[in-house]
Amino acid sequence: MNDRFLRACRREPVDATPVWFMRQAGRYMAEYRELRARHTLLEICRHPELAVEVTLQPVNRLEIDAAILFSDLLLPLEPMGVPFTFAKGEGPVIHEPVRSAADVDRVRQFEARDALPHVLTTIRILRRELEGRVPLIGFAGAPFTLASYAIEGGASRSYARTKALMYGEPTAWHLLCDKFAAAIADYVVAQVEAGAQAVQVFDSWIGALGPADYREFALPHTRRILDAAASTGVPVLHFGTGTATLLEAMAEAGGDVIGVDWRIPLDEAWERIGPDRAIQGNLDPTLLLGPIDRLLEGASDVLRRAGNRPGHIFNLGHGILPETPVDKVELLAHMAHRL
Repeated sequence: MNDRFLRACRREPVDATPVWFMRQAGRYMAEYRELRARHTLLEICRHPELAVEVTLQPVNRLEIDAAILFSDLLLPLEPMGVPFTFAKGEGPVIHEPVRSAADVDRVRQFEARDALPHVLTTIRILRRELEGRVPLIGFAGAPFTLASYAIEGGASRSYARTKALMYGEPTAWHLLCDKFAAAIADYVVAQVEAGAQAVQVFDSWIGALGPADYREFALPHTRRILDAAASTGVPVLHFGTGTATLLEAMAEAGGDVIGVDWRIPLDEAWERIGPDRAIQGNLDPTLLLGPIDRLLEGASDVLRRAGNRPGHIFNLGHGILPETPVDKVELLAHMAHRL
């Protein structure tokens, strides 16, 4: 098996920088769009044969060193009593937002093996399909990001309702995050038991917080998940966006690998994280929409800043955008191994 990715997670020498991309399976690929014309996102997530097909699409097409489970980080919300749907062009819509202490009380705990068996079945099938090829990454959302979706009722720019609960009813906030932390800790362990060879915890919206608030309102809950994942012995990746001021605190929370976005130079980010952690990133995904020379210049800069030190995993600073030309992604995956 190609183990570049796993070796880099452990900061071991590799023959070439490992490459994979967040949202490497998605709308930029024609084969994914064809499947989505027949099935909703949730249908794909809930049917293992479809989720396996989508997970494998980029592995079959791109020169990448890891597969990541195709799923959605909001899937745990439904068994916790927070139902949602996806509105066309608008993203997730939470039908019963959590905005008070009474709402927090109705959020349930769950056992991943009972509540999300289709996800675990998908992982088991993928391990068989990927045998001898590349490792499989499982994933889940961090408490702050899950809580912000549940409270806001969907995506947000200001996170005003989230912060109103956080500041105004801190006991309710911590109870909500504690429920998410317990559920997701169980979920990531179940993913590893099913066959995931690494786990990435996505704290997509954590950049809404400053360092002091992060340490008070998010870090303890995120650490619980990262510690649970680490207890399984697989590499643990910890990613957020807009985190230039949070990197030291994120490293304190945990993770063998800290993922960073494009808003901070990779070498500066690594200095803040510390030499005892691997780093993942951090090309601006919009460079894939521009001229090839500018794309390769950006990729070269990321790799130059990594300095051939063991422990760098090449990735974007966020997911591949739907309008990205697939040939640009193919080129980037190929060239990132060779620049």
